[in-house]
Amino acid sequence: MRPHLFIFLAVFAALAFSGMQANAQRSGFDDPGVRGGSGGGGDAIVPVQANVDGGTIPTGATAQVVVLFRNEGSQPIETGVINLYPSSTVSGSVSLNQCNLEPLQPGADCAVALSVKGLQAGPWRMEMLMSHSGRSRLVTATLSGTVEASGDSSDKLASDIETIPNEVDFGTLNAGQTLVEPIILRNITSSDINLDEVYIDANKQAGLTLDTECTKLGAGQACMATVTWSPKLKGPASGVLVIKHDGPTALASVILKGEYVPGSVSEAEVFPEAVPGKGLLVASRKEVDFGGDVGSASTITVSLVNAGDAPLIIEDIKIAGQDNGLSVKGDGCGTATVLDPVEACPLTLSWSPTRAGALLDDVQIIHNGARGILVLPVKGRASQVVSQDQKAIVLANDTATIMGALDIADTEESQASREPPPPPSESGYASDVRNPASVLDGLKITSFSQNRAIVNGPSGSRIMFDGEEVLLGGIPWQVAIQKNGIEFTHGKQRVLLLFDRSLSSINRVSGQSGGSGSGGSSGDAAAAPAASASGG
Repeated sequence: MRPHLFIFLAVFAALAFSGMQANAQRSGFDDPGVRGGSGGGGDAIVPVQANVDGGTIPTGATAQVVVLFRNEGSQPIETGVINLYPSSTVSGSVSLNQCNLEPLQPGADCAVALSVKGLQAGPWRMEMLMSHSGRSRLVTATLSGTVEASGDSSDKLASDIETIPNEVDFGTLNAGQTLVEPIILRNITSSDINLDEVYIDANKQAGLTLDTECTKLGAGQACMATVTWSPKLKGPASGVLVIKHDGPTALASVILKGEYVPGSVSEAEVFPEAVPGKGLLVASRKEVDFGGDVGSASTITVSLVNAGDAPLIIEDIKIAGQDNGLSVKGDGCGTATVLDPVEACPLTLSWSPTRAGALLDDVQIIHNGARGILVLPVKGRASQVVSQDQKAIVLANDTATIMGALDIADTEESQASREPPPPPSESGYASDVRNPASVLDGLKITSFSQNRAIVNGPSGSRIMFDGEEVLLGGIPWQVAIQKNGIEFTHGKQRVLLLFDRSLSSINRVSGQSGGSGSGGSSGDAAAAPAASASGG
């Protein structure tokens, strides 16, 4: 029995020694999960391919790389957190993790998809670490490849926020205008990105301003930012649109530049160019010229036309001068006149010279169309003064309008161009006249007394008596001699024709001189048709 026992112990010692040699030859750097895989410890999860070739990725593009893992143990293994450690030329994120859906069964495979974005040209490398419930608690895989330059982006760093365009050049601006350019911000990753701050970094004198409501971008989502450039200084202007976000790159930028070279200033034309959506007021004349040697009241009518594509309102009409005898007639164009496109209205200017010599003035028409004002120069030369004391005051509906009296020659011309009166009424007179007082234009009182006066007009001179009815311009007027002139009444129309008292003074002096020589009375002189005037 003893020899057999000795043989058994010798065999057992030899087997133990061979096992110790095998363990001594095994490397201490082997994966502990691999060493214990056959021992039933449940720690045998390994990458199917330890070094994964991610291929070539264009700059700014995103590639999807899949890494496979296998459970080579005998027990199910649960996976945990995945950490990525990319090189500076790429950024990465986990787009799909199939391994954490359920415990990985023995012999089964699972996949993890990674989004790799090329940021800068050159080789790239990414280490992937995934925790699990096995004994080693961690498994690794390595991804590598090349980032390829696209176009002129070899020296540029791509961002998770794509900007379209990546540079805004306003060009050279010659006019003092405001330019607006849009910039599209797009999230080109597979994750949501919050925009922490979007602003323009530039000098205040550059004239660059930003308007945007971009705050958060989902995967593939885009928004718009608008950059406005209002030049303030001559020369180049530059700035940078800065986008700060919580993506892997954390930053994106757009270069802004432009140059302002103002042109030489030229004279403003009388009529501006048409502007879409605005009325444009133009006139039938660029200037109003009464001509030379003007010795009586003169009138010129100018047509104001809306040449724009929108209605236009005339807000006010002003004359720059005050004491030269130039005035605007009430009929036609006036305050609150509305002109539709291609519609016109008449603007009538009357000039009764208050002094001999040149007239240099202008009419200012204020409106709500393009430019907002139309200025018409007015010029002429007067050979003599037209008396401003002989006026026709129109009283109707509690309003009074001053009409300059025209002299004989001018009135005859205006009477010839005037439209014919409407048919007479049953009484034989024209009773339906739009402005009956217009027929009294040009009448002047050349002789005046308490009960009669001599009136000079287009058809000559005639004597008018107090209380009688006269026919003037086809309209019957009731005559009433007043203290300072003659009042003409037709229905509700009342017109007071004033008498120049300076003439009365001169004639009174001459009448008194003649009376002292001949012994005649002033009343006889006033009654005579040849007398110029008599004291009232």
